Amino acid sequence: MLYPQFNRFRQFHDLSGFWDFCFDPDRAGEAQGWAGGFNHGRPIAVPASWNDQFEDGRDNLGPAWYRTCFDLPWNWQDKRLFVRFGSVNYLAAVWLNGTHLGTHEGGHLPFEFDITTLTKPEGNCLVVRVDGELAYDRVPPGNVTGEAEDFFLSHGGNYPQAQFDFFPFCGIQRPVLLYAVPRQALHDLTVVTELTGATGRVRVLAQKSGEAEGRARFSLRGHGLELSAEARFVGDTAEALISVPEAASWSPAAPNLYELRAEILQSDAVLDAYTVPIGIRTVAVDGNQLLLNGRPIYLTGFGRHEDFPVVGRGLLPPLIVKDYALMQWIGANSFRTSHYPYSEQMVAMADRLGFLVIAETPAVGLYFREDGLERRRQLCQQFVRELITRDKNHPSVILWSVANEPHSKPPLAKPFFRQLYDEARGLDATRPVTLASTVGQGEEAFEFCDVLCLNRYYGWYTQGGDIAEGMRLLSEDLDAIHEKYGKPLILTEFGADAISGWHAQPPEMFSEEYQAEIISRTIGVLRRKPYVIGEHVWNMCDFKTSQGVGRAGALNHKGVFTRDRRPKLAAHRLRELWHAQ
Repeated sequence: MLYPQFNRFRQFHDLSGFWDFCFDPDRAGEAQGWAGGFNHGRPIAVPASWNDQFEDGRDNLGPAWYRTCFDLPWNWQDKRLFVRFGSVNYLAAVWLNGTHLGTHEGGHLPFEFDITTLTKPEGNCLVVRVDGELAYDRVPPGNVTGEAEDFFLSHGGNYPQAQFDFFPFCGIQRPVLLYAVPRQALHDLTVVTELTGATGRVRVLAQKSGEAEGRARFSLRGHGLELSAEARFVGDTAEALISVPEAASWSPAAPNLYELRAEILQSDAVLDAYTVPIGIRTVAVDGNQLLLNGRPIYLTGFGRHEDFPVVGRGLLPPLIVKDYALMQWIGANSFRTSHYPYSEQMVAMADRLGFLVIAETPAVGLYFREDGLERRRQLCQQFVRELITRDKNHPSVILWSVANEPHSKPPLAKPFFRQLYDEARGLDATRPVTLASTVGQGEEAFEFCDVLCLNRYYGWYTQGGDIAEGMRLLSEDLDAIHEKYGKPLILTEFGADAISGWHAQPPEMFSEEYQAEIISRTIGVLRRKPYVIGEHVWNMCDFKTSQGVGRAGALNHKGVFTRDRRPKLAAHRLRELWHAQ
Protein backbone atom coordinates (compact mmCIF):
# COMPACT_ATOMS: atom_id res chain seq x y z
CA MET A 1 0.00 0.00 0.00
CA LEU A 2 1.73 3.15 -1.24
CA TYR A 3 1.23 6.37 0.71
CA PRO A 4 -0.78 8.83 -1.43
CA GLN A 5 1.37 11.16 -3.47
CA PHE A 6 0.79 14.29 -5.54
CA ASN A 7 2.27 14.45 -9.05
CA ARG A 8 1.00 14.83 -12.62
CA PHE A 9 -0.56 11.32 -12.47
CA ARG A 10 -1.72 11.17 -8.85
CA GLN A 11 -3.58 13.54 -6.57
CA PHE A 12 -4.85 13.45 -3.01
CA HIS A 13 -7.02 15.51 -0.71
CA ASP A 14 -6.68 15.56 3.07
CA LEU A 15 -10.00 15.35 4.92
CA SER A 16 -8.46 16.52 8.21
CA GLY A 17 -10.48 19.15 10.02
CA PHE A 18 -13.74 19.23 11.95
CA TRP A 19 -16.11 16.31 11.50
CA ASP A 20 -19.50 15.62 13.08
CA PHE A 21 -19.38 13.18 15.99
CA CYS A 22 -21.66 11.41 18.44
CA PHE A 23 -21.42 8.58 20.93
CA ASP A 24 -23.76 5.62 20.58
CA PRO A 25 -24.16 4.21 24.13
CA ASP A 26 -27.20 2.11 23.19
CA ARG A 27 -25.57 0.75 20.01
CA ALA A 28 -28.63 1.89 18.11
CA GLY A 29 -26.95 4.00 15.42
CA GLU A 30 -26.91 1.46 12.62
CA ALA A 31 -30.54 0.45 13.19
CA GLN A 32 -31.51 4.14 13.17
CA GLY A 33 -29.80 4.74 9.82
CA TRP A 34 -26.76 6.73 10.95
CA ALA A 35 -24.68 4.95 8.30
CA GLY A 36 -26.37 7.16 5.72
CA GLY A 37 -25.59 10.30 7.73
CA PHE A 38 -26.81 12.03 10.90
CA ASN A 39 -27.51 15.61 11.87
CA HIS A 40 -27.31 15.50 15.66
CA GLY A 41 -23.52 15.41 16.05
CA ARG A 42 -21.07 17.83 17.63
CA PRO A 43 -17.76 18.98 16.14
CA ILE A 44 -14.65 16.86 16.65
CA ALA A 45 -11.10 17.33 15.40
CA VAL A 46 -9.71 14.72 13.00
CA PRO A 47 -7.07 13.40 13.37
CA ALA A 48 -7.01 13.13 17.16
CA SER A 49 -8.20 10.77 19.87
CA TRP A 50 -11.65 11.63 21.13
CA ASN A 51 -10.94 10.95 24.82
CA ASP A 52 -9.53 14.35 25.82
CA GLN A 53 -11.73 16.45 23.54
CA PHE A 54 -14.95 16.08 25.54
CA GLU A 55 -16.00 16.08 29.18
CA ASP A 56 -17.81 12.78 28.64
CA GLY A 57 -15.11 11.29 26.42
CA ARG A 58 -12.19 10.34 28.64
CA ASP A 59 -13.25 6.84 29.70
CA ASN A 60 -15.79 6.36 26.93
CA LEU A 61 -14.37 3.78 24.54
CA GLY A 62 -17.33 3.81 22.20
CA PRO A 63 -18.92 2.97 19.98
CA ALA A 64 -19.01 6.38 18.35
CA TRP A 65 -19.82 7.77 14.91
CA TYR A 66 -17.99 10.25 12.66
CA ARG A 67 -19.36 12.03 9.60
CA THR A 68 -17.94 14.41 6.99
CA CYS A 69 -18.93 15.53 3.49
CA PHE A 70 -16.80 16.29 0.45
CA ASP A 71 -16.97 17.21 -3.23
CA LEU A 72 -14.70 15.69 -5.86
CA PRO A 73 -12.14 17.82 -7.69
CA TRP A 74 -13.22 18.43 -11.27
CA ASN A 75 -10.31 16.52 -12.85
CA TRP A 76 -10.75 13.21 -10.97
CA GLN A 77 -13.47 11.75 -13.21
CA ASP A 78 -11.15 9.47 -15.21
CA LYS A 79 -9.24 8.12 -12.19
CA ARG A 80 -9.56 5.27 -9.73
CA LEU A 81 -10.54 6.74 -6.37
CA PHE A 82 -9.72 5.53 -2.85
CA VAL A 83 -10.29 6.62 0.72
CA ARG A 84 -7.40 5.80 3.03
CA PHE A 85 -7.32 5.79 6.84
CA GLY A 86 -3.92 6.04 8.54
CA SER A 87 -5.14 4.72 11.91
CA VAL A 88 -8.54 4.12 13.47
CA ASN A 89 -8.59 2.58 16.93
CA TYR A 90 -9.93 0.02 17.33
CA LEU A 91 -12.69 -1.43 15.13
CA ALA A 92 -13.80 0.65 12.14
CA ALA A 93 -16.82 0.29 9.87
CA VAL A 94 -17.05 2.70 6.94
CA TRP A 95 -19.91 3.84 4.68
CA LEU A 96 -19.91 6.18 1.68
CA ASN A 97 -23.23 7.63 0.56
CA GLY A 98 -24.99 4.91 2.53
CA THR A 99 -23.03 2.02 0.97
CA HIS A 100 -20.99 -0.12 3.35
CA LEU A 101 -17.35 -0.09 2.21
CA GLY A 102 -16.03 -2.59 4.75
CA THR A 103 -14.42 -2.92 8.16
CA HIS A 104 -10.95 -2.97 9.65
CA GLU A 105 -9.83 -4.27 13.03
CA GLY A 106 -6.81 -2.90 14.87
CA GLY A 107 -5.37 0.56 15.34
CA HIS A 108 -2.08 2.12 14.21
CA LEU A 109 -1.98 0.60 10.71
CA PRO A 110 -3.51 1.91 7.48
CA PHE A 111 -6.40 0.54 5.44
CA GLU A 112 -8.27 1.78 2.39
CA PHE A 113 -11.30 1.21 0.16
CA ASP A 114 -11.87 1.64 -3.57
CA ILE A 115 -14.69 4.17 -3.97
CA THR A 116 -14.48 4.74 -7.74
CA THR A 117 -18.04 3.66 -8.52
CA LEU A 118 -19.63 5.11 -5.38
CA THR A 119 -18.73 8.79 -5.58
CA LYS A 120 -20.65 11.68 -7.09
CA PRO A 121 -19.35 15.11 -8.10
CA GLU A 122 -20.82 16.86 -5.05
CA GLY A 123 -22.21 16.09 -1.61
CA ASN A 124 -20.49 12.80 -0.80
CA CYS A 125 -21.16 11.65 2.76
CA LEU A 126 -18.46 9.61 4.52
CA VAL A 127 -19.45 7.93 7.81
CA VAL A 128 -17.23 5.92 10.18
CA ARG A 129 -18.35 3.90 13.20
CA VAL A 130 -15.53 3.31 15.71
CA ASP A 131 -15.63 0.79 18.55
CA GLY A 132 -12.71 1.02 20.97
CA GLU A 133 -14.06 -1.26 23.70
CA LEU A 134 -11.51 -3.51 25.39
CA ALA A 135 -12.12 -7.25 24.99
CA TYR A 136 -10.27 -10.47 25.73
CA ASP A 137 -10.21 -11.55 22.07
CA ARG A 138 -8.87 -8.26 20.70
CA VAL A 139 -5.22 -7.23 20.28
CA PRO A 140 -4.16 -5.69 22.53
CA PRO A 141 -6.57 -7.38 24.93
CA GLY A 142 -8.47 -5.80 27.77
CA ASN A 143 -11.10 -6.62 30.40
CA VAL A 144 -9.21 -9.84 31.07
CA THR A 145 -9.91 -11.66 34.32
CA GLY A 146 -8.15 -14.42 36.18
CA GLU A 147 -4.54 -13.69 35.19
CA ALA A 148 -2.89 -13.79 38.62
CA GLU A 149 0.49 -12.69 37.25
CA ASP A 150 -0.96 -9.58 35.66
CA PHE A 151 0.59 -6.38 37.06
CA PHE A 152 -2.65 -4.43 37.09
CA LEU A 153 -4.77 -7.06 38.81
CA SER A 154 -2.10 -7.58 41.47
CA HIS A 155 -1.96 -3.82 42.12
CA GLY A 156 -5.67 -3.25 42.60
CA GLY A 157 -6.79 -3.04 39.00
CA ASN A 158 -6.98 -0.13 36.58
CA TYR A 159 -9.73 1.84 34.86
CA PRO A 160 -10.38 1.42 31.99
CA GLN A 161 -9.16 -2.14 32.48
CA ALA A 162 -6.45 -2.39 29.86
CA GLN A 163 -4.00 -5.31 29.76
CA PHE A 164 -1.27 -2.78 29.00
CA ASP A 165 0.23 0.23 30.74
CA PHE A 166 -0.86 3.09 28.50
CA PHE A 167 -4.18 4.78 27.91
CA PRO A 168 -6.52 3.10 25.36
CA PHE A 169 -7.05 6.19 23.24
CA CYS A 170 -9.80 5.83 20.61
CA GLY A 171 -10.86 7.40 17.36
CA ILE A 172 -9.56 8.48 13.97
CA GLN A 173 -5.99 9.21 15.01
CA ARG A 174 -4.15 9.76 11.71
CA PRO A 175 -5.14 11.50 8.47
CA VAL A 176 -8.01 10.38 6.25
CA LEU A 177 -7.02 10.91 2.63
CA LEU A 178 -8.96 10.79 -0.62
CA TYR A 179 -6.67 9.95 -3.47
CA ALA A 180 -6.83 9.39 -7.20
CA VAL A 181 -4.61 7.22 -9.41
CA PRO A 182 -4.68 6.29 -13.11
CA ARG A 183 -6.54 3.19 -14.28
CA GLN A 184 -3.13 1.63 -14.89
CA ALA A 185 -1.32 2.34 -11.61
CA LEU A 186 1.47 1.18 -9.38
CA HIS A 187 0.04 -0.19 -6.15
CA ASP A 188 3.14 -1.57 -4.42
CA LEU A 189 6.93 -1.25 -4.47
CA THR A 190 9.42 -3.44 -2.63
CA VAL A 191 13.03 -2.23 -2.42
CA VAL A 192 15.89 -4.40 -1.12
CA THR A 193 19.42 -3.03 -0.93
CA GLU A 194 22.80 -4.77 -0.72
CA LEU A 195 26.39 -3.61 -0.35
CA THR A 196 29.50 -5.30 -1.69
CA GLY A 197 32.49 -3.14 -0.95
CA ALA A 198 31.68 0.29 -2.33
CA THR A 199 29.08 -1.01 -4.77
CA GLY A 200 25.42 -0.90 -3.86
CA ARG A 201 22.69 -2.98 -5.44
CA VAL A 202 19.07 -1.89 -5.42
CA ARG A 203 16.51 -4.59 -6.22
CA VAL A 204 13.07 -3.24 -7.05
CA LEU A 205 9.85 -5.21 -7.35
CA ALA A 206 6.88 -3.25 -8.70
CA GLN A 207 3.27 -4.37 -8.79
CA LYS A 208 0.55 -2.67 -10.78
CA SER A 209 -3.21 -2.70 -11.21
CA GLY A 210 -4.89 -2.86 -14.57
CA GLU A 211 -4.70 -5.57 -17.21
CA ALA A 212 -2.99 -3.80 -20.11
CA GLU A 213 0.55 -4.92 -20.89
CA GLY A 214 3.44 -2.58 -20.33
CA ARG A 215 6.87 -2.19 -18.87
CA ALA A 216 8.38 -0.55 -15.82
CA ARG A 217 11.17 2.01 -15.77
CA PHE A 218 13.12 2.64 -12.57
CA SER A 219 15.32 5.71 -12.11
CA LEU A 220 17.70 6.26 -9.20
CA ARG A 221 18.95 9.78 -8.54
CA GLY A 222 21.20 11.29 -5.92
CA HIS A 223 24.77 11.93 -4.84
CA GLY A 224 25.87 12.89 -8.34
CA LEU A 225 24.38 9.81 -10.01
CA GLU A 226 21.42 9.15 -12.27
CA LEU A 227 20.88 5.48 -13.09
CA SER A 228 18.00 3.60 -14.64
CA ALA A 229 16.74 0.15 -15.55
CA GLU A 230 13.69 -1.24 -17.35
CA ALA A 231 11.73 -4.47 -17.01
CA ARG A 232 8.60 -5.94 -18.56
CA PHE A 233 5.60 -6.67 -16.41
CA VAL A 234 4.90 -10.37 -16.15
CA GLY A 235 1.29 -10.35 -15.15
CA ASP A 236 1.18 -7.49 -12.67
CA THR A 237 4.82 -7.70 -11.54
CA ALA A 238 8.10 -6.25 -12.84
CA GLU A 239 11.52 -6.63 -11.25
CA ALA A 240 14.88 -4.93 -11.89
CA LEU A 241 18.34 -4.55 -10.39
CA ILE A 242 20.27 -1.28 -10.34
CA SER A 243 24.01 -1.33 -9.54
CA VAL A 244 25.27 1.80 -7.80
CA PRO A 245 29.04 2.39 -8.02
CA GLU A 246 30.63 4.19 -5.07
CA ALA A 247 27.31 4.08 -3.25
CA ALA A 248 26.63 6.58 -0.48
CA SER A 249 25.40 4.19 2.19
CA TRP A 250 22.76 5.07 4.80
CA SER A 251 23.69 5.16 8.52
CA PRO A 252 23.01 7.31 11.60
CA ALA A 253 26.27 9.15 10.97
CA ALA A 254 25.39 9.78 7.31
CA PRO A 255 21.68 9.22 6.50
CA ASN A 256 22.19 9.35 2.74
CA LEU A 257 19.02 8.97 0.71
CA TYR A 258 18.46 8.41 -2.99
CA GLU A 259 15.26 9.11 -4.90
CA LEU A 260 13.84 6.06 -6.64
CA ARG A 261 11.23 6.80 -9.31
CA ALA A 262 9.10 3.99 -10.72
CA GLU A 263 7.04 4.46 -13.89
CA ILE A 264 4.59 2.40 -15.91
CA LEU A 265 5.28 2.74 -19.63
CA GLN A 266 3.05 1.79 -22.53
CA SER A 267 4.76 2.35 -25.86
CA ASP A 268 6.56 5.61 -25.10
CA ALA A 269 3.85 7.06 -22.87
CA VAL A 270 4.16 7.27 -19.09
CA LEU A 271 0.90 6.11 -17.48
CA ASP A 272 1.85 6.44 -13.80
CA ALA A 273 4.81 7.38 -11.64
CA TYR A 274 5.71 7.13 -7.97
CA THR A 275 8.84 8.23 -6.11
CA VAL A 276 10.20 6.86 -2.84
CA PRO A 277 13.33 7.84 -0.86
CA ILE A 278 15.60 4.86 -0.22
CA GLY A 279 18.75 4.27 1.76
CA ILE A 280 21.34 1.72 0.68
CA ARG A 281 22.27 -0.31 3.74
CA THR A 282 22.40 -3.84 5.13
CA VAL A 283 21.46 -5.30 8.53
CA ALA A 284 22.73 -8.63 9.86
CA VAL A 285 23.33 -10.54 13.09
CA ASP A 286 26.81 -11.99 13.54
CA GLY A 287 27.52 -13.78 16.80
CA ASN A 288 27.02 -11.27 19.61
CA GLN A 289 26.84 -8.31 17.26
CA LEU A 290 24.24 -6.48 15.21
CA LEU A 291 25.85 -5.20 12.03
CA LEU A 292 24.83 -2.19 9.97
CA ASN A 293 26.68 -2.12 6.65
CA GLY A 294 28.98 -4.79 8.03
CA ARG A 295 29.97 -2.80 11.13
CA PRO A 296 28.80 -3.34 14.74
CA ILE A 297 26.24 -0.87 16.04
CA TYR A 298 25.19 -0.07 19.60
CA LEU A 299 21.72 1.33 20.20
CA THR A 300 21.13 4.24 22.56
CA GLY A 301 17.62 5.51 22.92
CA PHE A 302 14.16 4.91 24.24
CA GLY A 303 10.89 3.18 24.27
CA ARG A 304 8.33 5.88 23.53
CA HIS A 305 4.65 6.56 23.15
CA GLU A 306 2.64 8.64 20.71
CA ASP A 307 0.99 10.61 23.49
CA PHE A 308 0.31 14.28 24.13
CA PRO A 309 -2.32 16.29 26.03
CA VAL A 310 -5.64 16.89 24.25
CA VAL A 311 -4.71 15.16 20.98
CA GLY A 312 -4.02 11.85 22.73
CA ARG A 313 -2.46 9.59 20.11
CA GLY A 314 -3.43 11.85 17.22
CA LEU A 315 -0.89 12.89 14.61
CA LEU A 316 0.75 16.18 15.61
CA PRO A 317 3.57 17.14 13.19
CA PRO A 318 5.22 19.76 15.47
CA LEU A 319 5.51 17.10 18.18
CA ILE A 320 7.39 14.82 15.77
CA VAL A 321 9.89 17.60 15.11
CA LYS A 322 10.22 18.37 18.83
CA ASP A 323 10.78 14.73 19.83
CA TYR A 324 13.50 14.23 17.24
CA ALA A 325 15.16 17.47 18.36
CA LEU A 326 15.16 16.21 21.96
CA MET A 327 16.57 12.82 20.93
CA GLN A 328 19.34 14.55 18.99
CA TRP A 329 20.08 16.81 21.97
CA ILE A 330 20.32 13.87 24.37
CA GLY A 331 22.46 11.75 22.02
CA ALA A 332 20.04 8.95 21.18
CA ASN A 333 20.42 7.07 17.90
CA SER A 334 17.36 4.79 18.05
CA PHE A 335 13.94 3.97 19.47
CA ARG A 336 11.39 1.19 19.58
CA THR A 337 7.84 1.90 18.40
CA SER A 338 6.45 0.64 21.67
CA HIS A 339 3.88 -0.82 21.65
CA TYR A 340 2.37 -0.29 18.21
CA PRO A 341 3.46 1.10 14.84
CA TYR A 342 4.03 4.85 14.85
CA SER A 343 2.81 7.19 12.13
CA GLU A 344 4.28 6.96 8.66
CA GLN A 345 5.47 10.54 9.10
CA MET A 346 7.46 9.55 12.20
CA VAL A 347 9.20 6.69 10.40
CA ALA A 348 9.92 8.81 7.32
CA MET A 349 11.61 11.38 9.55
CA ALA A 350 13.81 8.63 11.02
CA ASP A 351 15.01 7.88 7.48
CA ARG A 352 15.84 11.52 6.94
CA LEU A 353 17.58 12.14 10.28
CA GLY A 354 19.37 8.80 10.62
CA PHE A 355 17.60 7.13 13.54
CA LEU A 356 17.46 3.36 13.91
CA VAL A 357 13.98 1.92 14.54
CA ILE A 358 12.72 -1.30 16.08
CA ALA A 359 9.25 -1.48 14.51
CA GLU A 360 6.74 -3.24 16.74
CA THR A 361 3.24 -4.58 16.11
CA PRO A 362 0.31 -3.71 18.44
CA ALA A 363 0.61 -7.14 20.15
CA VAL A 364 1.14 -6.03 23.76
CA GLY A 365 -0.16 -7.80 26.85
CA LEU A 366 -0.93 -11.08 25.08
CA TYR A 367 -2.01 -14.03 27.20
CA PHE A 368 -2.45 -17.67 26.28
CA ARG A 369 -5.67 -19.03 27.69
CA GLU A 370 -7.69 -20.86 25.06
CA ASP A 371 -10.58 -18.38 25.14
CA GLY A 372 -10.07 -16.13 22.12
CA LEU A 373 -6.58 -17.50 21.43
CA GLU A 374 -7.17 -18.36 17.77
CA ARG A 375 -8.70 -14.96 17.09
CA ARG A 376 -5.75 -13.21 18.75
CA ARG A 377 -3.38 -15.32 16.63
CA GLN A 378 -5.15 -14.29 13.43
CA LEU A 379 -5.01 -10.63 14.40
CA CYS A 380 -1.31 -10.80 15.26
CA GLN A 381 -0.55 -12.36 11.89
CA GLN A 382 -2.60 -9.64 10.20
CA PHE A 383 -0.67 -6.94 12.05
CA VAL A 384 2.70 -8.46 11.09
CA ARG A 385 1.64 -8.43 7.42
CA GLU A 386 0.28 -4.88 7.57
CA LEU A 387 3.34 -3.53 9.40
CA ILE A 388 5.88 -5.05 7.03
CA THR A 389 3.85 -4.03 3.97
CA ARG A 390 3.80 -0.46 5.24
CA ASP A 391 7.39 -0.05 6.50
CA LYS A 392 9.49 -2.48 4.45
CA ASN A 393 11.18 0.24 2.36
CA HIS A 394 12.39 2.40 5.27
CA PRO A 395 16.17 2.16 5.80
CA SER A 396 15.69 3.29 9.40
CA VAL A 397 13.75 0.12 10.28
CA ILE A 398 16.35 -2.47 11.33
CA LEU A 399 14.32 -4.94 13.42
CA TRP A 400 10.76 -6.27 13.46
CA SER A 401 9.29 -6.86 16.91
CA VAL A 402 6.23 -9.12 16.89
CA ALA A 403 5.11 -8.50 20.51
CA ASN A 404 5.83 -6.77 23.80
CA GLU A 405 5.68 -8.41 27.24
CA PRO A 406 3.47 -11.40 26.48
CA HIS A 407 2.39 -13.51 29.45
CA SER A 408 4.23 -16.42 27.85
CA LYS A 409 3.10 -19.82 29.03
CA PRO A 410 4.12 -23.17 27.64
CA PRO A 411 2.99 -25.04 25.67
CA LEU A 412 0.90 -22.49 23.70
CA ALA A 413 3.16 -19.43 23.53
CA LYS A 414 6.08 -20.95 21.64
CA PRO A 415 4.14 -22.17 18.55
CA PHE A 416 2.12 -18.93 18.60
CA PHE A 417 5.27 -16.82 18.27
CA ARG A 418 6.94 -19.27 15.89
CA GLN A 419 4.12 -18.57 13.44
CA LEU A 420 4.59 -14.83 13.81
CA TYR A 421 8.36 -15.16 13.39
CA ASP A 422 7.93 -17.28 10.26
CA GLU A 423 5.37 -14.82 8.89
CA ALA A 424 7.79 -11.92 9.34
CA ARG A 425 10.79 -13.75 7.88
CA GLY A 426 8.71 -14.96 4.96
CA LEU A 427 7.70 -11.41 4.11
CA ASP A 428 11.14 -9.88 4.73
CA ALA A 429 14.28 -11.99 5.00
CA THR A 430 16.53 -8.91 5.21
CA ARG A 431 15.79 -7.86 8.81
CA PRO A 432 16.15 -9.72 12.12
CA VAL A 433 12.98 -10.53 14.09
CA THR A 434 12.51 -10.23 17.85
CA LEU A 435 10.02 -9.74 20.65
CA ALA A 436 10.38 -7.84 23.92
CA SER A 437 9.97 -10.10 26.95
CA THR A 438 10.00 -9.92 30.73
CA VAL A 439 10.20 -13.71 31.06
CA GLY A 440 13.92 -13.97 30.29
CA GLN A 441 15.21 -17.53 30.62
CA GLY A 442 11.65 -18.84 30.45
CA GLU A 443 10.85 -17.14 27.13
CA GLU A 444 10.82 -20.10 24.74
CA ALA A 445 10.46 -17.78 21.74
CA PHE A 446 14.04 -16.64 22.40
CA GLU A 447 15.12 -19.99 20.96
CA PHE A 448 14.37 -18.74 17.44
CA CYS A 449 14.39 -14.94 17.76
CA ASP A 450 17.40 -13.39 16.03
CA VAL A 451 18.01 -10.76 18.72
CA LEU A 452 16.85 -10.86 22.36
CA CYS A 453 14.91 -7.86 23.64
CA LEU A 454 14.54 -7.87 27.41
CA ASN A 455 12.59 -5.58 29.76
CA ARG A 456 13.94 -5.38 33.33
CA TYR A 457 13.21 -3.14 36.35
CA TYR A 458 15.68 -4.23 39.02
CA GLY A 459 15.76 -1.56 41.71
CA TRP A 460 12.20 -0.54 40.94
CA TYR A 461 9.51 -3.24 40.74
CA THR A 462 11.91 -5.60 42.50
CA GLN A 463 14.54 -4.56 45.07
CA GLY A 464 12.76 -1.22 45.28
CA GLY A 465 15.03 1.33 46.94
CA ASP A 466 18.09 -0.97 46.87
CA ILE A 467 19.80 -0.09 43.61
CA ALA A 468 23.04 -1.92 44.48
CA GLU A 469 21.29 -5.23 45.02
CA GLY A 470 19.19 -4.68 41.91
CA MET A 471 22.29 -4.17 39.80
CA ARG A 472 23.91 -7.33 41.18
CA LEU A 473 20.84 -9.37 40.24
CA LEU A 474 20.58 -7.70 36.83
CA SER A 475 24.18 -8.64 36.02
CA GLU A 476 23.60 -12.28 37.00
CA ASP A 477 20.32 -12.39 35.07
CA LEU A 478 21.85 -11.05 31.86
CA ASP A 479 24.74 -13.51 32.01
CA ALA A 480 22.39 -16.45 32.57
CA ILE A 481 20.15 -15.48 29.65
CA HIS A 482 23.12 -15.08 27.34
CA GLU A 483 24.62 -18.37 28.45
CA LYS A 484 21.34 -20.11 27.62
CA TYR A 485 20.63 -18.51 24.23
CA GLY A 486 23.98 -17.12 23.01
CA LYS A 487 22.48 -14.20 21.09
CA PRO A 488 22.93 -10.43 21.13
CA LEU A 489 20.71 -8.69 23.66
CA ILE A 490 19.10 -5.26 23.91
CA LEU A 491 17.73 -4.06 27.23
CA THR A 492 14.60 -2.53 25.74
CA GLU A 493 13.11 -1.27 29.00
CA PHE A 494 14.63 -0.13 32.29
CA GLY A 495 14.21 2.87 34.55
CA ALA A 496 12.10 4.27 37.37
CA ASP A 497 9.24 6.68 37.94
CA ALA A 498 10.24 10.21 38.89
CA ILE A 499 7.77 12.91 39.84
CA SER A 500 9.03 16.07 38.16
CA GLY A 501 10.37 18.46 40.80
CA TRP A 502 10.57 15.80 43.53
CA HIS A 503 14.11 15.67 44.95
CA ALA A 504 15.90 13.65 47.63
CA GLN A 505 19.47 13.31 48.82
CA PRO A 506 20.40 10.53 49.24
CA PRO A 507 18.23 9.37 46.32
CA GLU A 508 14.94 7.71 47.14
CA MET A 509 12.16 6.26 45.03
CA PHE A 510 10.12 8.67 42.88
CA SER A 511 12.77 11.40 43.16
CA GLU A 512 14.55 12.70 40.07
CA GLU A 513 17.85 11.69 41.70
CA TYR A 514 16.74 8.07 42.11
CA GLN A 515 15.67 7.84 38.47
CA ALA A 516 18.97 9.32 37.28
CA GLU A 517 20.95 6.97 39.51
CA ILE A 518 19.16 3.78 38.51
CA ILE A 519 19.46 4.62 34.81
CA SER A 520 23.17 5.44 34.97
CA ARG A 521 23.94 2.40 37.15
CA THR A 522 22.04 0.11 34.77
CA ILE A 523 23.96 1.48 31.81
CA GLY A 524 27.17 0.79 33.71
CA VAL A 525 26.19 -2.89 34.00
CA LEU A 526 25.23 -3.09 30.33
CA ARG A 527 28.48 -1.59 29.09
CA ARG A 528 30.43 -4.39 30.79
CA LYS A 529 28.58 -7.09 28.80
CA PRO A 530 30.06 -7.69 25.32
CA TYR A 531 26.86 -9.38 24.13
CA VAL A 532 24.68 -6.34 24.97
CA ILE A 533 24.09 -4.29 21.82
CA GLY A 534 21.73 -1.61 23.06
CA GLU A 535 20.16 0.32 25.90
CA HIS A 536 16.64 1.72 25.57
CA VAL A 537 15.42 3.65 28.60
CA TRP A 538 11.76 3.40 29.49
CA ASN A 539 10.47 6.00 28.74
CA MET A 540 11.36 9.05 26.74
CA CYS A 541 8.42 11.08 28.11
CA ASP A 542 5.78 10.68 30.80
CA PHE A 543 2.54 9.38 29.28
CA LYS A 544 -1.11 8.94 30.13
CA THR A 545 -2.37 5.63 31.54
CA SER A 546 -5.58 4.21 32.90
CA GLN A 547 -6.30 5.20 36.48
CA GLY A 548 -4.81 2.98 39.18
CA VAL A 549 -3.14 3.14 42.58
CA GLY A 550 0.31 2.79 40.98
CA ARG A 551 -0.23 5.64 38.52
CA ALA A 552 -0.40 9.03 40.24
CA GLY A 553 -2.27 11.50 38.09
CA ALA A 554 -3.12 8.69 35.65
CA LEU A 555 0.41 9.01 34.31
CA ASN A 556 3.41 6.74 34.00
CA HIS A 557 6.22 8.97 35.32
CA LYS A 558 9.14 6.97 33.91
CA GLY A 559 9.84 9.56 31.26
CA VAL A 560 13.16 11.37 31.40
CA PHE A 561 11.13 14.23 29.95
CA THR A 562 7.74 15.30 31.25
CA ARG A 563 4.66 14.78 29.14
CA ASP A 564 5.03 18.36 27.86
CA ARG A 565 8.71 17.67 27.00
CA ARG A 566 10.64 19.34 29.88
CA PRO A 567 13.83 17.51 30.91
CA LYS A 568 14.24 15.84 34.29
CA LEU A 569 17.61 15.26 35.92
CA ALA A 570 17.89 11.86 34.19
CA ALA A 571 17.78 13.54 30.76
CA HIS A 572 20.88 15.57 31.60
CA ARG A 573 22.61 12.47 33.00
CA LEU A 574 21.84 10.51 29.82
CA ARG A 575 23.12 13.36 27.67
CA GLU A 576 26.46 13.15 29.46
CA LEU A 577 26.63 9.38 29.06
CA TRP A 578 25.54 9.20 25.42
CA HIS A 579 27.59 12.11 24.12
CA ALA A 580 30.68 10.70 25.83
CA GLN A 581 30.26 7.31 24.16
